[in-house]
Amino acid sequence: MKNDFETHTVGLASPARASEIITPSDVAELAHATRGIYVGTGGDVTLRMVSGEAVTLTNAQPGAFYPIRVIQVLATGTTASNLLGMR
Repeated sequence: MKNDFETHTVGLASPARASEIITPSDVAELAHATRGIYVGTGGDVTLRMVSGEAVTLTNAQPGAFYPIRVIQVLATGTTASNLLGMR
């Protein structure tokens, strides 16, 4: 398959190029910082941003993409599921 965009510069405003399944953990950080999180099943998402700030997205909507730079999704306080980290 030809990739017409392979020579384009990748920036934070660019579409995601990869993803990883997020398993919430109070200990482990994500393998890669995200450029956004996709929420498959709605609920609360408690996370740590790349700045280290802890934040809870209350009532994150199913099927929504949140353009946030995250290094960890915590198990404590997270009720949403089917989360994907986009990068």
